[in-house]
Amino acid sequence: MSQVVITDKDYQSGTDITWCPGCGDFGVLKSLQRALAVLRVPSHQIYCVSGIGCSSNLPHFLKSYGVHSLHGRAVAVATGAALANHAMKVVITGGDGDGYGIGVGHFIHAARRNVSMTYIAMNNQIYGLTTGQASPTSEMEMVTKSTPGGVIESPVNPLALAISAGASFVARGFSGDIGFLESLMSEAMKHRGFALVDVLSPCVTFNKLNTYPWFKKRVYRLNDPESPDKTKHDAKDTGAALLKAIEWEQTKGEKIPTGIFYQNPRPTYEELEHVLLDGPLVDQQIGLKDTQKIMEQFY
Repeated sequence: MSQVVITDKDYQSGTDITWCPGCGDFGVLKSLQRALAVLRVPSHQIYCVSGIGCSSNLPHFLKSYGVHSLHGRAVAVATGAALANHAMKVVITGGDGDGYGIGVGHFIHAARRNVSMTYIAMNNQIYGLTTGQASPTSEMEMVTKSTPGGVIESPVNPLALAISAGASFVARGFSGDIGFLESLMSEAMKHRGFALVDVLSPCVTFNKLNTYPWFKKRVYRLNDPESPDKTKHDAKDTGAALLKAIEWEQTKGEKIPTGIFYQNPRPTYEELEHVLLDGPLVDQQIGLKDTQKIMEQFY
C-alpha cells in the first residue's frame, strides 16, 4: 500500500500572508513547510508558538496548532506546552528583537534545561514591526531610526550565547538559501533537546545594510567542498563551534558561516524529570489517591 504524498502545501493555512514583498520570512515559512513535509509530521501534532513582531505572524500562515503570544514570552509559553505534552512537535518562531532582547532570559534557560523544542529565530538585525529601530543584533555604527548617530552597542551573538548556555543543537541558515535551510530545520526538528536555528532573514523595508546581495557575497556552508572554507568542521567540538560562531566578528563581516555549528545530544529535561517518565502529562490520569498523597505531605 503506497503512502499518501505529503507536500509543503499541506501545511499552508490559507490565511493571506501580510509580510512585505521580498521579506526574508517568506523563505523561512517555505523552508519550515518543506521540512515538515519531509518529516511527515501531521498538522495536529505540531504546536507553533510565537511572540510579537513581523516574524511572529508565522503561526497564522502554518496549518497547525499555534498561539501568537506576548512579546518576548514565546519560549516560556512553548516550554509550558512542551512539558504538558512532550509528544507534540513544538516549534517557536520569532525575531531577534523578541528572542534576543526582551526574551533572552527565557532563551538561555530553555537552552540549559534542554527542553525538546525547535526555536527558529528570524534575525533581520532590525525592529521591523515598529518601523526600523536598532535591535539586539544590529551591527555597531549602523544608522537606524533610533540610532541616527550609529549603534554604539556590541551586537548579541546568538550562536555563541546558545552554545555557552547549553543548547544541544545550534545552527544558522539564510532565507536566500531555501534548500539548505530546509535541511537545517529538518535536522533541528529530529533532534532530541533544545535546537536553535538562527536564520539570516533580510528586512527589505528597513534594513538597507544587511541585504540579500550583501549576505550572498559573504555566507558559505560549513563542510561544503565548494565553499571558500576548506576546513572540516566537527559539530561535536564545543571549542570549534564557538570559534565558528565568532567568525563573523573576527572577519569583520566578510565570512559568515551557515550550517550546523554544534550538535551534541544529551539527556533532555523530559527524560530526566521523573513525573514525565510515564508519558505526556495530558495522557496521565491523576486520581483521588494521588491527590491524597500530595495533601498528606502538608499535614
